[in-house]
Amino acid sequence: MQKSQTDGSFLDAKDIAFRDELRAFFQAEIPADIRGKISAGQVLAKEEIVTSQRILNAKGLAVPGWPLEWGGKDWTPIQRYLFTEELQLNAVPLPLQFNCHMVGPVIAAFGNKAQKERFLPRAANCDDWWCQGFSEPNAGSDLASLKTRAVRDGDDYIVNGQKTWTTYGQYADWIFCLVRTDPDAKKQRGISFLLIDMTTPGVELRPIVTLDGRHEVNEVFFTDVRVPVANLVGEPNRGWDYAKFLLANERFGIARIGLSKERVARIRRRARDNGAWDDPLFRAEVIRLEIELKALEVTQMQILERAGRRGNEPDPASSILKLRGSQLQQRASELLMELEGPEAQRAISDVTDPYAKAEEDLAAAAALNNYLNFRKVSIYGGSSEIQKNIVAKTILNL
Repeated sequence: MQKSQTDGSFLDAKDIAFRDELRAFFQAEIPADIRGKISAGQVLAKEEIVTSQRILNAKGLAVPGWPLEWGGKDWTPIQRYLFTEELQLNAVPLPLQFNCHMVGPVIAAFGNKAQKERFLPRAANCDDWWCQGFSEPNAGSDLASLKTRAVRDGDDYIVNGQKTWTTYGQYADWIFCLVRTDPDAKKQRGISFLLIDMTTPGVELRPIVTLDGRHEVNEVFFTDVRVPVANLVGEPNRGWDYAKFLLANERFGIARIGLSKERVARIRRRARDNGAWDDPLFRAEVIRLEIELKALEVTQMQILERAGRRGNEPDPASSILKLRGSQLQQRASELLMELEGPEAQRAISDVTDPYAKAEEDLAAAAALNNYLNFRKVSIYGGSSEIQKNIVAKTILNL
């Protein structure tokens, strides 16, 4: 089949047509104001995220990685990659991570029929907004040290404990939690995966306002919360296995190669506009970043190629994607800051009408927001140190 080189990648005619169809749909159907806010580094409102996902879901594009019977797509690895890349290149909000790449795949793989029928369609359409209850004040990177307890009482579990850094918990209808159901077992052996309605009596959410003034994360407290045993996913005390499966899925997405490519394209445009591209040292840094992104892209394609053969077994190579993808995202944000210089201290809120402004009026304001926000990517989804440990143990056999 005829091959064509586009943006450094070799795609056949079918792949190019697939990519172009996605691009045309995203640009025509996702509201321009939503995509404009993404490009400007602004935070979307809940309603905007839901609107975008429902447009994707109506087209059958919200959960392409799920099993076919629950809305998935029988795409090739390169088509799955192109889908994510085109979302990011066209500033389309990614389908809600908690729904589509975390709890959804776990329920699809390990849940019972009643759970699948109840939760999966609503998760795909963002009728329910999910949040993640994993980290605790003394159990972050060492997640297996979690203390939140779930004690069986007839047809219910009684849950007591605390979760923290719960992203968008203020929007959530449900939270999927790792809870300790066997306190006497080895750390990883006594953990279960539980689905909890956020409106249940005894669930309390407290906001955490971060240094940039945003309310994105929260603390969640559980005090004698009754949760039906029917909300247990899979087998009791097997939650650690399901969590590893979930985190492997999450780490594929955290690489965000398409997003980094979009950032590099923005850096190139701005550098040419303000003369920074004439600096050979700055130009070399940008080109080096592009080369490293291409290498990571090839690695991701290789991992995707074998993903279908692994079934529900997590792929430790996803840690490579997460580790290197985090580093490159942060490097792109650093180059944006370097490019804008002191002007990057300007806040997004200082730009009165971002949709009517040219890109250069927003670039400086977005640079600082991007820099600050992307400091966290090397922590969430498992810190870089944890990823290195996984690679050393499971890939290098050290």
